[in-house]
Amino acid sequence: MNAMAPFDVDFAREMIRTTAHPDSGGDHLKKASVFMLMRTPETDPTILAILKADNKGYPWANQVAFPGGHQDPVDPSSLSTAYRELEEETGILPDQVDLIGSLGHFQTIKSTEIEAFFGIWHGEEEEVVYDTSEIARIVMIPLGEVVKTHHEKAYSGRVPGWDELLYPVEDMAVWGATARIFHYFTELLLV
Repeated sequence: MNAMAPFDVDFAREMIRTTAHPDSGGDHLKKASVFMLMRTPETDPTILAILKADNKGYPWANQVAFPGGHQDPVDPSSLSTAYRELEEETGILPDQVDLIGSLGHFQTIKSTEIEAFFGIWHGEEEEVVYDTSEIARIVMIPLGEVVKTHHEKAYSGRVPGWDELLYPVEDMAVWGATARIFHYFTELLLV
């Protein structure tokens, strides 16, 4: 684990509130929402992620992702989708999350547009309950490791291609849209 300075939640809230984030690509894309949740920002900031289960034919098998999923017609907003999916996938309830705001929209290579929400989670890894048919395990990612990789790979000030943008975590790698969200977040708040 790589220790880092305390995370300034008030600064994050202000930056997220006042920055123009990546905009929607249009109605022709499938809509999804995710939650990027941080735990213990004042001492050892970690980000909650999930490792998708190794299900044959599942397009996201063995991928590290943020809790979330596709918007249902009954969801009144993308934030509602994010909260619903968060509870379904991890058992984390809305009252356990201090919503900081939206980080914007990120497109996948499979014509899906993900709206990413950032929040502070007031809970412990042991409290997370998940469906093992969908999720292999919970992955707590030290923010310090993300920042270290960001600097070591010289990602600062540029947008690396899909084939280059990787954040190693334990014996896995964060890539794709999840890596794009990490990159954007790091550029926005920590560089």
